[in-house]
Amino acid sequence: MKKYIYSIILFSIFSCKKPLDFSPKYGFNAEVIYSNPDEYINVLSKLYSGLSMTGIQGPAGQADISTETIDEGFSSYVRVLWNLQELPTDEAVCGWNDPGIPALNKMQWSAEDGWIKGMYYRIYYQITLCNEFIYQSAQGKLSDRNFSQEDIDRINTYRNEARFLRALSYYHALDFFGSIPFVTEEDRVGAFNPPQINRENLFNYLESELIDLIDILSDASSLPYGRASKQAVQTLLAKLYLNAEVYINALKYAECRSQCESIVNSNIFQLESSYQHLFLADNYKSNEIIFPVVFDGLYAQTWGGTTFLVCASIGGDMSASDYGVNGGWGGLRVTEKLVNNFDYTKSYIYIDTSIVPNDTMTMNTVSSDTSYVFLDSSYNSDDERFLFFTKGQKLSITNLGNFRHGLALPKFKNINRDGTSGSNNANTSHVDIDFPMFRLADVYLMLAESALRLGDQGTALQYVNLIRERAYGNQSHNLGSITFDDILDERSRELAWEATRRTDLIRYDYFTSSNYLWPLKGGDPEGTGVDSHLDLYPIPTADLLLNDNLTQNDGY
Repeated sequence: MKKYIYSIILFSIFSCKKPLDFSPKYGFNAEVIYSNPDEYINVLSKLYSGLSMTGIQGPAGQADISTETIDEGFSSYVRVLWNLQELPTDEAVCGWNDPGIPALNKMQWSAEDGWIKGMYYRIYYQITLCNEFIYQSAQGKLSDRNFSQEDIDRINTYRNEARFLRALSYYHALDFFGSIPFVTEEDRVGAFNPPQINRENLFNYLESELIDLIDILSDASSLPYGRASKQAVQTLLAKLYLNAEVYINALKYAECRSQCESIVNSNIFQLESSYQHLFLADNYKSNEIIFPVVFDGLYAQTWGGTTFLVCASIGGDMSASDYGVNGGWGGLRVTEKLVNNFDYTKSYIYIDTSIVPNDTMTMNTVSSDTSYVFLDSSYNSDDERFLFFTKGQKLSITNLGNFRHGLALPKFKNINRDGTSGSNNANTSHVDIDFPMFRLADVYLMLAESALRLGDQGTALQYVNLIRERAYGNQSHNLGSITFDDILDERSRELAWEATRRTDLIRYDYFTSSNYLWPLKGGDPEGTGVDSHLDLYPIPTADLLLNDNLTQNDGY
């Protein structure tokens, strides 16, 4: 039997207390690891940590993915997911010139793009680990090892969690790449070139897997924090159904609505009272997050994940210590389109040019009265989600490389609810903030959209207004009627920078078409439509050369 080498990380996310603990082990093969029932939890921990960590050393060293493909710091699951979901949209830009970043900003990527390869190989690394665990924890394997029934029952639970994690990665593969190589636990690594499964068959496989897991996995209320639950499965299935028209040209809105209603009616999750609490260092306390990717500034250090989202959003006049880290990277900003999706007022502080010399007025914008210029501006909104940093920032972006062009969005803060810093005491850039992969507000908005697509405006209004009441603190901004664009706009305000935007725009036929434009779309300063083949990312060229079963996506 071929031996598989495992690098096991003891990743103790499985407690309601957030702190993590690492103890690396090296050099174990499958026969050794899986002969001991107590080792299964350690391998499962590696599967969960595959969503957050980039290797077994952290923040760098012994990378999971070859550094010849992508820099290890770039290869975090959440980081590549975020870049591919946000940078080509109307929500975010990055001013760095790292290979592939300008192409994502302008929707001009190719099959050689490092970020696309990073996502592709991260997905398949995760799937490969899950497949091996599922194979080694099959009933026959456990029986042959003479484990007790108690151990078998416990390992069966782990196995089903691994099936969920595999389904999550296959969902991302379906969304990003369409028709992809397909392997399960029955396929041994390196034994053959995987066949390509089309989008419809992959959709059907995922639907079947997730429906099966709903009746197997426990409610979140009976599980430790961070574990895959019945409600996490239902949320993923709802996302699959909501986008079914894109994936397989079939309407599954009734099925989406049913899964969302089941989650809501479980009464396990509630909207967080304060929106900002969802993105703080101790957001594990929130009862809104259905499935998190867990991070820790001391024990799970990475240059990806929420560390990236915090540090890359700090520059200009921003003080890094205000956000619980020791420095900013000055890269990520928002587009004017996102800012203007909010209700806000803007006022200016003017100076008289006849009194103040012009050479003191750098970065100022000339007012309508040319004898005056404004030094700064103040933005005000009753919407709690209006979290933009505006001091010294310019709303429009005419110089992408200048951090002051575009408002900053320090949505994620390595600060606890009580105002203290995260566990690292701001001595490093690594943060404690968990990434909310799934949360209840998203479920509300999916329920609203699926209801409206089924002709039920009342239910759509109900759940959108619940979101707006949290945002404004009262019912003063509740909607009296609702359109599909209203829901899409609400999704942007509520879920900005949570790696949903590209998928949402594709579902509305806004991502590549000329129906909706934003600055830099298609490489045009004002925005332009692009060919629809960009709705999918290309399969990396290297994989096509190695596997003659694969056909590239159209247009590449």
